[in-house]
Amino acid sequence: MRAILTMSLVAAATLACNNKSGAPVVAAPTQGQSAPAAGPVIAGKLLERIEASPYSYLKLQTPQGEIWAAVPETKLEKGADVTIANPMLMRDFESKTMKRTFAEIYFGTLAPAGGAPAAAPAPMAGGMDAAPAGMGNANPHGQAGQTAPVEVGKVEKAAGADARTVAELWAQKTGLKEKTVTVRGKVVKYNAGVMGRNWIHLQDGTGDAAKGTHDITFTSADQVAKGDTVTLRGTLRLDKDFGAGYTYAAIVEDAKVVKK
Repeated sequence: MRAILTMSLVAAATLACNNKSGAPVVAAPTQGQSAPAAGPVIAGKLLERIEASPYSYLKLQTPQGEIWAAVPETKLEKGADVTIANPMLMRDFESKTMKRTFAEIYFGTLAPAGGAPAAAPAPMAGGMDAAPAGMGNANPHGQAGQTAPVEVGKVEKAAGADARTVAELWAQKTGLKEKTVTVRGKVVKYNAGVMGRNWIHLQDGTGDAAKGTHDITFTSADQVAKGDTVTLRGTLRLDKDFGAGYTYAAIVEDAKVVKK
């Protein structure tokens, strides 16, 4: 028990040091603790809800003050206790639907009472949003069936001059910065509608899992499904920072599904 308590205090202290904005982000529970959500969360009482599909904008009263958060559409009533899982801070965010700019707003997913939340993109060592397949893979719209790991095997490389395997993309990333790349692989994780885009993790059986070079993240307006084998083309960007510690050593943005 003493060891568990020590681990909890260390985790809380680490998050507090990394949380420069002072927002009410708390540590995930360690083994032996109980909590409604896994991963960082923001908790507060709902003061106001504004609907702007596909999001609900929530004004929350927290111990640190009032904050705004955005989650996939929900029907919470004023005064409800709210827990936002996997919060991602965005500064000076403009909502074109609402014609309003938020100085600070947290995008995340609503944690159901007594249940695990859907997972928003979360960083891993090496700065890549690529949690192991099968760990926290439910998409923000609550679709089921994302928890089972995907068998990747070996996926045939895409055709074309800009085609790369996942391993080649990581190995050549400096020279490919801001260039168009095409990758064919299997979707091992899919998060839809987070921050106005879909987040897709591709693996093709190449790369080193220990170094994180076996998985590459794409953002796209196109829809796919976990387990699909797809070809994606987009622009490779390096050292991308979305705020709140969500940084990517490499990420392919504005990707399109290449039709065969």
